[in-house]
Formats: sequence, structure tokens, C-alpha cells
Amino acid sequence: MTLNDRLIIKVPASSANLGPGFDSIGLALNLYLTLEVEKHDKWECRSQCEELKDLPTDESHFICQVAIQTAAHYGIKLSPCKISVDSEIPLARGLGSSAAAIVAGIELADSVGDLGLTRQEKLLLATKWEGHPDNVGASLFGGLVIGCYRQNEVDMLSFRDLPFEMVALIPQDILLTKESREVLPTTYSQGEAIQASSTANLLVAALLSQNWSLAGKMMEKDLFHQPYRKPLIHAYHEMEQLAKSSGAFGVALSGAGPTVICFIEKGKGKQLMHTMQAGFPEMNAMLLSISDTGSNICTAEKFVQ
Repeated sequence: MTLNDRLIIKVPASSANLGPGFDSIGLALNLYLTLEVEKHDKWECRSQCEELKDLPTDESHFICQVAIQTAAHYGIKLSPCKISVDSEIPLARGLGSSAAAIVAGIELADSVGDLGLTRQEKLLLATKWEGHPDNVGASLFGGLVIGCYRQNEVDMLSFRDLPFEMVALIPQDILLTKESREVLPTTYSQGEAIQASSTANLLVAALLSQNWSLAGKMMEKDLFHQPYRKPLIHAYHEMEQLAKSSGAFGVALSGAGPTVICFIEKGKGKQLMHTMQAGFPEMNAMLLSISDTGSNICTAEKFVQ
């Protein structure tokens, strides 16, 4: 990136787990975090978004810190930048806002610092920041991702062109991931682990074979996290019942919640969105589709990734 370049970094939101795929399955969504970047004499990071206006405006901003520390990891002192941030991703609602910020910071470091990172290297860096690969993997690769993180290594596959869409029910109240993790058990019995992992395996097979009813059944049978988190979500069961009676094949918490995400065959989501909005007017019902591209970088109208 030269001094006069204006860089645009666009990173999709994500939904993780899809029920039983705890910390391993993610889905990229068509809500985006967008950075407009130009080199500057000091770090400056600003946003017109109401949710983001109270965040730091200097190098202590989270995205800047990810970028600076990523470059430092490779022995590079990153040149300061002026960054304009725009985000369609609600904060602390289970739609991958922190993962998108991490990916944006790594993409920023790679482009401004000329690091030449591969997408796999970006995935490992992002996973170390986030602690698990589902959200960051979806934001990087796009589509439906299934990943495994162990012993400083991440393996991941991404699948695209899946013919379903989603209706997200987004509440006004936030739910921090830290708080929702505190309700989870620290250990599972061998029997519970076998049942929970087999449910996740079958969910993936059902989605890829487009067996929607089986996919929805597996979403409901999660043992890893939803039984403990559902009580934190007001009217979860009522939302699930209305969605399924209105054509959704599956319902799950989006990540740690509090957003509830309803899955439906492609082309049928608009009516479901209207039904869910009428049934739960205190929430924001949003029709979403899968983002198949992952993070993108654009400079002077030419896509470089």
C-alpha cells in the first residue's frame, strides 16, 4: 500500500455453532464491517455508527491493536493510518462483531505492512485472537465453515452455494460471550461427549446433503451449550415454535446469543421475516443470506484478494 492509496477492507458477519457445532462450525452472513484506510501521520479511527461512536479513536482502538500487534509479530512497525469504520454488525448480539474486527485488523496489517500472508496464516492468527476458529473462519473464507483448532494448528473446510437463508431475531439487549460462557459446564461425561459430537457430525452431513428436516432436528439436539444458554434468552421457545410453524426447518442460538437465528429454504425467508417481526415486535427481524466471498480488500477499484 502506497501513501496515496485508499484501501477498502470488507469483512462479513458470522453465526457460529448452529446448535451442536460448538466452537467449530460457522456461517458467513451478508452484514459487513467496512474499513476505509489511508496512510496518515498518526493513528486515527473514527465511525459515524451510533454503536461505535464511544470506541477509542487512536491506536488503542481494538482493530488498530490487532493490526499493530500482527505486524509486530513479523518484525514490522506498521505505518499509522486514518481509518473510517462502518459496520452493519450489531455489537454483542452473537453475530461475530469481534471476529470481524479481528479479521479486519489482520487484513489491515497484511496490506499496509506488505506481510504477504496466506489465508491459512491469517486464519491461525485470527483463531489465536478469538480462541476458536468458527467465527473468524467464516469471516475469512465465507460460506459454511467447519474447523478444528488444537496444538497451535487450525484445519478448516469451507462450503459454498448452500440453498438456504436465515431470519435473525435480534434483541435490544446485549449478551457478552464471557457471561454466556460462565453458565456452561467445565466437563462433560464420555456419554455426553459422544452424543454431542455425533449430533454435530450429522448436522454437517444433513446441511451438505440438503436434508433440511434432519439438520433442524440436530440443531435442537445440541448438548454442548444450548441447554445452558437458552434460559438466558427471553421467549426462546416461543420464537422457536413460531418459526417452525411458519416454515423454518431449524432454529438455533447465533453463537452465544442473544440473537436467535431461524433457517429456511432459499426464497422463503421474506414471509418468515414478516411473521417473526409481527410475533416479536420488540426485536429486529432481519432476513440474511450466506456471504460466500469472505473478507475482501479493494484498492483503486481493483480487488487484490
